[in-house]
Amino acid sequence: MRRVIFNQKGGVGKSTITCNLAAISAVEGKRTLVIDLDIQGNSTQYLLGQKVTDSDKTIAYFFKDCLSLSLFGGNNSAGLEGVIHETPFPNLYVIPSHPELEPLQGRLESRFKIFKLKEALEKLSGFDSIYIDTPPILNFYSQSALIAADKCLIPFDCDTFSREALYTLMQALTEVKADHNQKLEIEGIIVNQFQRQANLPRLLVDQLIAEGLPVLNSMISPSIKIRESHSESKPLIHYMPNHKLTIEYLALHAEIHSN
Repeated sequence: MRRVIFNQKGGVGKSTITCNLAAISAVEGKRTLVIDLDIQGNSTQYLLGQKVTDSDKTIAYFFKDCLSLSLFGGNNSAGLEGVIHETPFPNLYVIPSHPELEPLQGRLESRFKIFKLKEALEKLSGFDSIYIDTPPILNFYSQSALIAADKCLIPFDCDTFSREALYTLMQALTEVKADHNQKLEIEGIIVNQFQRQANLPRLLVDQLIAEGLPVLNSMISPSIKIRESHSESKPLIHYMPNHKLTIEYLALHAEIHSN
């Protein structure tokens, strides 16, 4: 199963959600891969404890290889096997991001390499679950991820601006599905930083549900423990396995796998 975590709005917790769901998957015995397509590389640092400086060991190398094969008339598709890193956590692997993704984007678009990630993932074996972290914009990399994925999870933080951005996002996903990936399923909206005792967040969530949007039942509370886990480069299931927030992530993971 390939899941993409995407929202065009920044600061909604994409990388945090990606890494914590992937870590739970790995703890449950599934061989799990995270692909970091966000130039910021937050998922990379969260899982490895550092950014990867050698671009030849990152997702940037895969995309450069796609361009090289095209330039020199190669017939073989670029592969992902050589850029997969083990994390310190059993069953959990990552393909790191790199700043070189940014200058590559225009060349990849002009040579229409938008399906290369999907083709490579279809040939990649040995993983039970794949999570793809994306940049907070509908660009070449996030579109590549949406084309390659089976399901899309949408992080949402409870404010009016996020709600307006959500409508735009849903329309964009509908177009990607119609044009490029008819199998793409919007698995659900993950309400993040949810303050259960505050009126506005509850009102916004109730409105989204009333409008028929696929809001998941499992919601994630705000907590300083998330920032601490970032600092320690340990997903919550490894950092504080019995914490309330970890229990919420476990419930979220169980919900998306029960469908």
